[in-house]
Amino acid sequence: MTRQMLEQVVRANHELFMLTSDRIAKALDELRLTYATAQALWAIDPAEPAPSMKALAERLFCNAPNLSFVVNQLTDRGYAERAVDPGDRRSRVVVLTEQGRQARERVIDVTLAETPFAHCDPEDLSRLAEILQRVLTRAR
Repeated sequence: MTRQMLEQVVRANHELFMLTSDRIAKALDELRLTYATAQALWAIDPAEPAPSMKALAERLFCNAPNLSFVVNQLTDRGYAERAVDPGDRRSRVVVLTEQGRQARERVIDVTLAETPFAHCDPEDLSRLAEILQRVLTRAR
């Protein structure tokens, strides 16, 4: 691998992220979400047990004070609530409200519709997903 190849991949990744972010900005404004709060909303899968604040901070690669700020924004907008972790009463979990579930679905739907990846052919998308998953696995 050369530095030039790596730089090309990193630049393309960044540009794809920024392009997608720009394309979903209007929907986020309508939902009163920032990019950080939208990412947090997406990271709380209502089909799974509610994540603890610590688990959510790890998913979002942020520290506790930053996560508290983001979760406060979600709770202020009626999208989430803090609750006692049933498995550890000293810990708090973040639970989506019905309004939060709807906002989460809207964020995901708009993002999937607007991402440049939506125009990839299925074979390329499958290969790309496999490559990205390998990179993430190695990074962890």
